[in-house]
Amino acid sequence: MTVVTIAEEHPRQPAIIRLLELSDAYAASLYPAESNHLVDISTLERPTVSFFVARRDGDIVGCCALVEAGDGTAEIKRMFVDPEARGLQIGKRLLTALEAKADKLGLSAIRLETGIYQPEAIGLYKTFGYVERTPFGSYQADPLSLFMEKKVGQVAE
Repeated sequence: MTVVTIAEEHPRQPAIIRLLELSDAYAASLYPAESNHLVDISTLERPTVSFFVARRDGDIVGCCALVEAGDGTAEIKRMFVDPEARGLQIGKRLLTALEAKADKLGLSAIRLETGIYQPEAIGLYKTFGYVERTPFGSYQADPLSLFMEKKVGQVAE
């Protein structure tokens, strides 16, 4: 029986670096460099970042980060599941853990930017109640980007 676990872990691990490299290559295959808004590993190590790791039978197969913005909101970054582990609901499990952490932190909203050529990711976020919105933070409008948000905590209804 396959056992999948989700836990907060340090991002600087060889298997995480491999996942981030796979994520980078995937994004580069879909979008030009100026439309890729990836963060590096040093950003993921900041104290305002909660980094989640999915393991299947102990092996790292997915990750995502909740990056606090300092205004009561946070952004999802680096959500990625190893192609070999797709179909195991890992994305849903990561998003559930990330939202639980946002609730624990007392955040009012979770935001994200994703690319328009990633229908599986967009579908996952919509299933979880994320809605489209305008660019936020330092993002500029980009026809290849989709911006989404979900109200959480006491603001959520």
